[in-house]
Amino acid sequence: MATRLLARTALQLATLALTLACGAHAQQADTGERWVATWGTAQQYFQAPPGAQPAPAPQPAPAPPAAAPPAAPARRFGIPPSIGGLTNQTVRMIARTSLGGQMVRVRLYNAVGGRSVRVGAAHLAIRAAGSAIAPGSDRVLTFSGQPAVTMYAGQTVVSDPVRLDVAPLTDLAVSLYLPGETGPPTSHRFGLRPTYISTVGDFTRAREIADTARVTESYYWLAGIDVLAPADAAVVVNFGDSITDGDQSTPDTNGAWPALLAQRLQANPATRKVGVVNAGVSGNRLLGDNGSGLVRLTHDALSVPGVRWITLLEGINDITGGTRNPAAPTLTAADLIAGYRQVIEMAHLRGIKVIGCTITPYGGSNVHNEAGEAIRQAVNQWIRTSGAFDAVVDFDAATRDPRDPKRFRPEADSPDLLHPGDSGYRLMAQAFDLSLFAVPAPRAGAQ
Repeated sequence: MATRLLARTALQLATLALTLACGAHAQQADTGERWVATWGTAQQYFQAPPGAQPAPAPQPAPAPPAAAPPAAPARRFGIPPSIGGLTNQTVRMIARTSLGGQMVRVRLYNAVGGRSVRVGAAHLAIRAAGSAIAPGSDRVLTFSGQPAVTMYAGQTVVSDPVRLDVAPLTDLAVSLYLPGETGPPTSHRFGLRPTYISTVGDFTRAREIADTARVTESYYWLAGIDVLAPADAAVVVNFGDSITDGDQSTPDTNGAWPALLAQRLQANPATRKVGVVNAGVSGNRLLGDNGSGLVRLTHDALSVPGVRWITLLEGINDITGGTRNPAAPTLTAADLIAGYRQVIEMAHLRGIKVIGCTITPYGGSNVHNEAGEAIRQAVNQWIRTSGAFDAVVDFDAATRDPRDPKRFRPEADSPDLLHPGDSGYRLMAQAFDLSLFAVPAPRAGAQ
């Protein structure tokens, strides 16, 4: 009898999930609404050292002496630690929306290189504070009507939609329970938002994860969050390297320039239907094998639900990696320009506009040299004047020191002279003319 009751209950839950999914699909077809990304990140596979474990939450650096003069922040943020894997554990990850909506779904991605991973349970909720979720906001996520799913290596998994009233610029909590050994996880290491990892057990439905001794700043398998939005809603994908990822911004402050751009877009009535996805990857190059910009473009940018624009800020790692020996540089400006043209062509095939972004200064950093600087200047000049891009945002002009254009201006507040600091990222977000993202009204009868 108990077995029959459990089976009937499971069938009713599955039927309910499928009904919601079909209802969302019908709503999309009837009203012209569509799924667009409200948040996203680029996921990669890293082989962690054997036995690697989550590291404790980073501690703030001590304040400088009261008598010390104001200066660029002395704290340098290191690379967030890798973890060796998860077994019978829950991860609760915090992600901030750009657009709001009332129907929400989650996308997971298990990158090529890892192993199949079983998700035993998944929940979505509005974050209250820390690892706690807001009362009444918890939603069970299902996958094709089932409460668990296996993610094969290389596979994207999309949850069934759930009804949840989510405002723009809201922190959401996505909780995944991993019952079996995962091996090194697919991750986005520079998430710069807290991820709470339980010691043992399924905490997906718990109000908070009490065991917060282990907190990382990475996202695991979480590739995107979508909302059902009006037909004229659209997404800008910010595609780039660590300067887009937000390296050297203060963790858990939404201080990367894409997050600040999202705030500007929401504050402007003409652009409130524009979502923002940060597809930056620290250390990324435009050219090369194994996850370079040209390799990951389709998955991380062109396939994002609702994408209408891509901002392209790539090249500083190609330059610093290709000009370490100034006497014999292995990279030319023509190489980078050819790569940019490929991005533009691939995007235009799908009707996506590409906004070229000039490469920011890096003079004074430990990877700067004159050969690389010459390439940066030549590439920036091409970005500004070639007409190849649909629009241009001049990050170089926004952040360089007028007295020494090879370096950041003092207002950019650069901790390591290669990445901007918090103030520099604000300058970058302010460099956008928001009219670039004005969404035209849909044509009569358009679906």
